[in-house]
Amino acid sequence: MSIRRGVVQVSAAVGVAAAQLRRSPGRTAMTVLAVAAAVLAVTLLASLGVGVVEVGEESLADADRDLWLTNEDAATENAISDASEVAAALKGREDVRTASPIALHEVYLGSEEGELRRVSAVGVHETHGGYDFQQGGGFELEPADYRTAPRSAPVSNEIVLDPRTARALDISVGDSIRIGSSKQTAEHEFTVVGTSSHHSTLLGSPAATVPLADLQYLAGTSGTDRATFIMADTAEDADSVAVRDSLRREYPQYDIQTSKQQVETVLTDRPAVIASGVTLVGLAIVGSTVLLVNLFVLVAYQQRDELAALRAIGLSRRLLAGTIGVQGLFVGMLGGVVGLAATPPLVTGLNRVAASTVGIEELLLTPVEVYAVGFALALVVGGIAAIVTGWHAGRYARLEQLQA
Repeated sequence: MSIRRGVVQVSAAVGVAAAQLRRSPGRTAMTVLAVAAAVLAVTLLASLGVGVVEVGEESLADADRDLWLTNEDAATENAISDASEVAAALKGREDVRTASPIALHEVYLGSEEGELRRVSAVGVHETHGGYDFQQGGGFELEPADYRTAPRSAPVSNEIVLDPRTARALDISVGDSIRIGSSKQTAEHEFTVVGTSSHHSTLLGSPAATVPLADLQYLAGTSGTDRATFIMADTAEDADSVAVRDSLRREYPQYDIQTSKQQVETVLTDRPAVIASGVTLVGLAIVGSTVLLVNLFVLVAYQQRDELAALRAIGLSRRLLAGTIGVQGLFVGMLGGVVGLAATPPLVTGLNRVAASTVGIEELLLTPVEVYAVGFALALVVGGIAAIVTGWHAGRYARLEQLQA
């Protein structure tokens, strides 16, 4: 008998809830849209949080290098001296396939008559297919050319610009650009051979790519051949961990890590990145929960006359709470579906904006878990919030309410 009574009460709650939703289609539509907005807040902010945490890891993975050699204990940024010779020695090993030094410096660049801009410059021996050039191409010189290059002038005078920098300076492939380590020395003319956001994505800011020897000349480090780090690929049949351990014994003055370890080091050294990602996800969940609770409190308040009438004809507080709870489930489900359906096109649009403004493609990432959290929030939190507010609504759902 108790089971049958429960089924009857559930059926009654569903019927009354459906009638209430049909009776006020405008209010129902607005509530669904509000829930959809809460779901979007979760999916979009959570996507941004996931992207903030993962963009650094994905960028380092795109570098496609097995080993990273650095000198973390040194006081200077480009702490590896004789970098080209060290890279050549690494490449001469049977268990190492390639090795190349990379230097980082701040430079000033601009058009012939335009304002100079300060950007990060990355010095490499050569560019490759992973640069995904938007226009033009890159440059390539043999490592031997760098080791024997004259120290009194640039080697190739070529540069690859970040697309945003090129647009800001109104520079195209084939144009000349002034560059130097300071505003006073920005008199060297380089030819723009291509545009790519490859290093901009890695650094999180606009970056130019310059032949290593040229960047060392501009920075005044040609004599010592300094680099920030050396990246190496192991041979196909070699174990990167074993090669790392062997290199650590041979080069105790350097810090040598696998690609995975380097990613972990970068993220550990940048706790603000992780904190930002976690904060965004937390704000999305907490903010949307508060929004849903307030939403269903308002819905219950707007139905105070109808609830008072139902209470007056004998419906219990439990059934009233169930009625509001069923409305919350209906609205939560519909709003969740609308929010999830709107997420992909909005993410695509925001990623396009991010790519054009900050140079990072796919800054917002939407794994399945993001959609699951958004829908669960709409359904579970929406239903619970509606039941709780419906239960409290029973306190003022009295005959006196109708007479007021």
